[in-house]
Amino acid sequence: MVVRTIAVVGAGTMGTGIAQVAAAAGFQVILIDVDEKALSKAMERTSAGSDRLVGRRQMSPEAKQAAISLIATGTDYTALTPADLVVEAATENADVKVKIVQAVAKVVRADTIISTNTSSVSITKLAASIANPGRFIGLHFFNPVPVMKLVEVVRGLQTTEATHEAAIGISQKLGKTPITVKNMPGFVVNRPLLPMINEAFFTLAEGDASADEIDQGMKLGCNHPMGLLALADLIGLDVLLSVMEVLHRELGDDKYRPCPSLREMVEAGYLGRKTGRGVYQYS
Repeated sequence: MVVRTIAVVGAGTMGTGIAQVAAAAGFQVILIDVDEKALSKAMERTSAGSDRLVGRRQMSPEAKQAAISLIATGTDYTALTPADLVVEAATENADVKVKIVQAVAKVVRADTIISTNTSSVSITKLAASIANPGRFIGLHFFNPVPVMKLVEVVRGLQTTEATHEAAIGISQKLGKTPITVKNMPGFVVNRPLLPMINEAFFTLAEGDASADEIDQGMKLGCNHPMGLLALADLIGLDVLLSVMEVLHRELGDDKYRPCPSLREMVEAGYLGRKTGRGVYQYS
């Protein structure tokens, strides 16, 4: 099928980034969220992100305006009716995602591809919650979406070859490099990455080094572009905790046990950059 309109459910950091990239690639975009304020902030972030691209001469001012004009926002699921592809990009909670996916399936066409940006929830489980589960697939983007080139294309047990091929093609049209991965907890990237970040929290909690020293060690000793704890703040400590809980539960191995200090920071509301405070403080 030809995909001309991409809808995104959830106007958080990831949803906004996906909408921005889709519009820049020339797709009609529908961005919905239950919160009008979240939608307003999403459009502000999209404009600011596009301005940065203009400043780097990676986008012309005219292209920026054209892209933003392609994005429509709304708070009602009925706005999704014209969509050829829907990307669910809400909070990393399986029950919430099931409800959203089911609501989406009720208003879109029977052949509309429905996908999720989850970093840990089973694609097979989500697909089983709707009619025509063969049209369901995982599209796992990485933060920040306009910068990161990878998309993990995750096939559920029910996903058809036609859906998979369409997802690969759409990812490429968005300027991304897709890799196909199995429906396993953590998929490919997060399964080794997030336990490594979790171990950095244990290192910090045990007083082996300061946060800055741990991050400098990983940058200068392992050539990482960003320290593990700074990366945790960028990902969101709540997201990190949620994925670690899924890995621990689904794989049954204590090497995936979330660090208690990580859990306490999430309970305190110290979620990283998005709240202004995580391992580090942000203005």
